[in-house]
Amino acid sequence: MNHNSSIGCNVTECRFHCQEDNYCTLDKIQVVKHSQKADSVEQTDCGSFKKS
Repeated sequence: MNHNSSIGCNVTECRFHCQEDNYCTLDKIQVVKHSQKADSVEQTDCGSFKKS
């Protein structure tokens, strides 16, 4: 499976994880926030996640 060297990922439960190494196979991801103003890493997530 081809991966995107610009998007590192260690979430092996995601459908788009390369499985061969810690990269994403998508061309781009969508980062989302959980509040109007994101002040910490905990307030953001990868919105492109799909359970494998």
